[in-house]
Amino acid sequence: NTEGARTTPSVAAMSKSGERLVGLLAKRQAITNPKNTISSVKRLMGRKFSDQDVQRDKAWLPYDIRASASGGIEVNMSVQGGGDTWYSPEEISSFILAKLKADAEAKLGEKIEEAVITVPAYFDDSQRQATKNAGEIAGFKVRRIINEPTAAALA
Repeated sequence: NTEGARTTPSVAAMSKSGERLVGLLAKRQAITNPKNTISSVKRLMGRKFSDQDVQRDKAWLPYDIRASASGGIEVNMSVQGGGDTWYSPEEISSFILAKLKADAEAKLGEKIEEAVITVPAYFDDSQRQATKNAGEIAGFKVRRIINEPTAAALA
């Protein structure tokens, strides 16, 4: 990635100055700005707010979540003094995927339009669809969603 690391943490944040941060930069500010640092968003993708697992996770997540109009989940990332901004887990995930896309395009020197995205093996159909939606929001034509163990075996 642009920071020179082989991996990019799945973390997105809004800095106190209102700048959107993704990856290592977002992870570094988690201690000083936990309410605006979103990690573990994959746990929320494709789920309903009323889901028992979501209600359990809500207790330990440092950021605010609420039910969306459709019964899904919204995550709060606010700018200091600028009010609350609510995003779907798919939008937060798309921030991370968009950074990966931009870093890969910068390294390869060409535009990337298609992607294969991996998900945990336990993801159900709604979680897989939410992941595909996140990829599309990030600007990819998602060719396939495959399980992480399958990807590891193929690699």
